[in-house]
Amino acid sequence: EKHAIARSHLIPRQLEKHGLKAKHIAFSEKGLRAIITGYTREAGLRQLEREIGGVCRKVARALADGSWKSKITLTDRNAQRYLGPLKSIPDERLRKPRVGVVTGLAWTSTGGEVLFVETLSMPGKGGLLLTGQLGDVMKESAQAALSYIRSRSEAFQIDAAVFQKRDLHIHFPEGAIPKDGPSAGLAMATALLSTLTGLPVKNTVAMTGEIDLRGDALPIGGLKEKSLAALRLGIHDIIIPHANLKDLDEIEAPVRKHLRFHPVRHVEEVFELALQGWVRPDKRKTPGKSKARK
Repeated sequence: EKHAIARSHLIPRQLEKHGLKAKHIAFSEKGLRAIITGYTREAGLRQLEREIGGVCRKVARALADGSWKSKITLTDRNAQRYLGPLKSIPDERLRKPRVGVVTGLAWTSTGGEVLFVETLSMPGKGGLLLTGQLGDVMKESAQAALSYIRSRSEAFQIDAAVFQKRDLHIHFPEGAIPKDGPSAGLAMATALLSTLTGLPVKNTVAMTGEIDLRGDALPIGGLKEKSLAALRLGIHDIIIPHANLKDLDEIEAPVRKHLRFHPVRHVEEVFELALQGWVRPDKRKTPGKSKARK
């Protein structure tokens, strides 16, 4: 949508505003997409038009001082020369699987956002520390996620003493931005279990969904916007509550074909999809039935 509007309206308007013509400047397909993906993150068009205008101003200045010599074509390779360093770059947390770091998805008034969930275990007395300007709903989700894992600690092969001798810290980076809403429960449960078991979380998977005390995956809103946010960062596998399957029709086919949605009814299905090396308790071999290792 941004690409089509830029071609039809924004570029012609900025060319006229700066006294330029097609013989002075052109925006290649890859160049325009580089601006959209690398310099704008908002759902609207204001920033996109500002960036296009910034390129036009530099060409207009070159015309005015006589340094312009030939037609300038903005491409993905020379975009930084005219617009400066990229404003939206791949996050370092997505480079490889990491223990205790989950890629969550959030809805905001300006569109979907990727929201990382980080957890850490440290010596303490069984406390739960929450940071990142979290609202009451998210705090309750965190407590529900921890309670479920504690209730299944034996099945998950977690020493129950950990919950008395260690503190758990859940952090949502970008603490200056308030966060709330019932959609991060699955992500927090996955991050906690990853920290407690030492199993890395796959960096190719994002998730959204709430959790209750029984571990059921509860539906969320804003699936279309969240899916677009994941795709912007190159994430193609998205875990969603099974109840949100009906919302997939709201996502345009060109976007849907690049994404793989994994509907789940229970949080343990999430663990199986997101944790490297995770084996569900009901699928584990019992010591008596397993073959002796040499």
